[in-house]
Amino acid sequence: MTDDATGAPHDTHFYEPGSGTGLPHSPFNAIIAPRPIGWISSQSAEGVPNVAPFSFFNAFNYEPPIIGFASNGPKDTLANAETTGEFCWNLVTDGLAPAMNSTSAAVPPDVDEFAVAGLTPGASRIVGAPHVAESPVVFECRTTQVVPLQTLTGTGTETRVVFGEVVGVHIARRLLVDGIYQTALAKPVLRAGGPGDYFGLDPGHKFTMQRPDGPVATT
Repeated sequence: MTDDATGAPHDTHFYEPGSGTGLPHSPFNAIIAPRPIGWISSQSAEGVPNVAPFSFFNAFNYEPPIIGFASNGPKDTLANAETTGEFCWNLVTDGLAPAMNSTSAAVPPDVDEFAVAGLTPGASRIVGAPHVAESPVVFECRTTQVVPLQTLTGTGTETRVVFGEVVGVHIARRLLVDGIYQTALAKPVLRAGGPGDYFGLDPGHKFTMQRPDGPVATT
């Protein structure tokens, strides 16, 4: 490994995760960062609204659009997405960060996190699950798969990855300029490492690279 600026070899810290990191705190989720926040709203079979943030979340397919989030252990959101087959993803913006953080509190299944966080449950167009009305971007989703993760040896983990196909999209018109969605204009909040690190998105750091037209030579 060489430094991309100097060309000199990196002074590298190496560890095998199964044997410990040798560091004060695992750097794994700080390295895979910043990440979009999976702020997932759902509803139980009994009609109790729920909203909670998930640190491991992303998009996985373009057409049809499929997103997914990882539930590390049994959570109300996981149960709701499996039982009802529906959920919504809500964009976390800088103004919604405190409310998002408050929805991470562990509360009993019969507690409405919308009420706890002072959020408005918006009526979705297609799915029965409510969305965060204050969020400027919402994906209405139907659950397609719930995949249990396993280790190299085939041992099961407590983590389940919930995949959902996006069947409806809400976008605040102010975020569309000449019909193009402006990522930075929404001021999304992104998850970083540690127990409470986040990043904002500065449009001044945007840069553009065009894909090569032909195949890239490999050696």
